[in-house]
Amino acid sequence: MKSDLPEFTDLRVAALAGGVGGAKLVRGLDRILPPGRLTTIVNTGDDFEHFGLHISPDLDSVCYALAGLADPVKGWGRVDETWQVHEALLDLDAPTWFQLGDRDLALHLERTRLMQAGWSLSAVTSHFCERWNVGSRVIPMTDEPFRTQVRTTEGNLLDFQEYFVREKCLPSVREFLFTHAENIQPSAEVLPTLKNADMVVLCPSNPWVSIDPILNLPGILDVLTEKIVLSVSPIIQGKTIKGPAAKMFVELGIPPTSRSVLDHYAAFLDGFVYDALDDEVFQNYDGERIILLGTDTLMKNDEDKTRLAAEILRFGKDLISRKAP
Repeated sequence: MKSDLPEFTDLRVAALAGGVGGAKLVRGLDRILPPGRLTTIVNTGDDFEHFGLHISPDLDSVCYALAGLADPVKGWGRVDETWQVHEALLDLDAPTWFQLGDRDLALHLERTRLMQAGWSLSAVTSHFCERWNVGSRVIPMTDEPFRTQVRTTEGNLLDFQEYFVREKCLPSVREFLFTHAENIQPSAEVLPTLKNADMVVLCPSNPWVSIDPILNLPGILDVLTEKIVLSVSPIIQGKTIKGPAAKMFVELGIPPTSRSVLDHYAAFLDGFVYDALDDEVFQNYDGERIILLGTDTLMKNDEDKTRLAAEILRFGKDLISRKAP
């Protein structure tokens, strides 16, 4: 249920998101912003083909969350999913390392059909959101093929879903590659959305594989340096609620702390939101340009998502007023 708050009626917010943490916060923002005031730019570096179908894991997680269709237990996939096709594939000894539920499969079938008919990924995503009565906009970071790859310490190069799902994040990470990212253009609405936003929110998504792919597209960083930008840490007390971000920090030789997340984005941040359990991490923080907000960032239910979203937007409004001439 929407719970629009009058204090945010005039705000235009752009969110950069990917993964479960990003989808959760986007749902909270959507619950309190009027229709059309939130645009979420979603990572597509995870996209890949499976059984000849175009799979967009992060786009689907965000869209399912906004439509109220996300599985609240797993955090990914659809609620009340069935698995008859998956079970039949198991019987046939087909590759089933990437699980496709029946309803999820229907989405991938239709996406692939439309894209083969000439639709862009942006157009397909907009169509699905309209069918699901999603009031805010969701746009992929690019309509062109973009693949995030993981180089392991053993020298193997894995597409992200191979690393994340098939290998269960077990290999140690040496580096992340966004091949030819400098030649891949953002989708048509991305840069105008960022330029027109009153604030840009980097959701509590994995910095390395959910947010960095977006930041590596041409023109993104140039725009962000001119905007009010705040980030929400996905790390609480050295751990991530979901996903391998903390493990990646360790393997790259970086402390898995909220402070490390701040440092990762420091070049263009105005504000940083972290969990109050990490207050000690910032005891000796002497940064003047980046303003901090410590609060409860754990999102267990829709009420938590809405509460955190409201705190973030109030924080953003304060940052806007501080920067005003």
